[in-house]
Amino acid sequence: MKIAVTGKGGVGKTTFAATLARLYADEGKQVLTADVDPDANLGLALGFSQEEIDQIVPITKMRKLVQERTGASDDNKFYKLNPMVSDIPDKFAKTCNGVKLLVLGTVDTANSGCVCPEHVILKRIINHLVLRSDDVVILDMEAGLEHLGRGTTEGMDQFVVVIEPGARSIQTYRNVKRLANELGVKQVNVVANKVRDEEDEEFIRSQIPEEDLLGFIHYNKEVIDADRKGSSPYDFSKTAVDEIRAIKEKMDARSTK
Repeated sequence: MKIAVTGKGGVGKTTFAATLARLYADEGKQVLTADVDPDANLGLALGFSQEEIDQIVPITKMRKLVQERTGASDDNKFYKLNPMVSDIPDKFAKTCNGVKLLVLGTVDTANSGCVCPEHVILKRIINHLVLRSDDVVILDMEAGLEHLGRGTTEGMDQFVVVIEPGARSIQTYRNVKRLANELGVKQVNVVANKVRDEEDEEFIRSQIPEEDLLGFIHYNKEVIDADRKGSSPYDFSKTAVDEIRAIKEKMDARSTK
């Protein structure tokens, strides 16, 4: 299963992605997560310490590696579009709580059509992860839609759009669904986070088709406390874990159809 978790900033993508990864790891699955957010904090949500995180350099910031694999340099503007990346996940991924983490980083550009050495590496690695058939692959994407515009997540089995009970989140879901369909990804599902009450639930149900809605994660002070401590929400909130477990079971059921 290859899952890209997306949505606008601050909706709880990382909390969902990390907890989902740990649930799969608990089942004995080989789980590989990739942090593709410039504000990378998936590691903390998985249970890594801040000291461990500080030692990780995102792949797109490894200038020497990018140059070696693509052939690009200050003197050479021509570079390979299909560099070898098959060894990168095993060579650079770190493991915590049974989950492998690969910090990819992102490409610093305002141009969604960027074709630069860093983008080539990023796209090739993600495409390689998609081909690792024995793994559950979970991508924690950058906020917004730029990764879809670049086609970086082409080939994923499904997108999970994490939303809040609000009009801007609903708009993000609709844009993700449109762009994902253009990339050939037909399965775009929704997880509603920070849901406070039945009124929020009804709002979500009125805006999201039933076949796309995976479930609700309710507003939870324990998750906020975990974030303040820089700890994994998986270890702080049984309620949130149980809600995400129910969502996972629904995802698993849909993937077998």
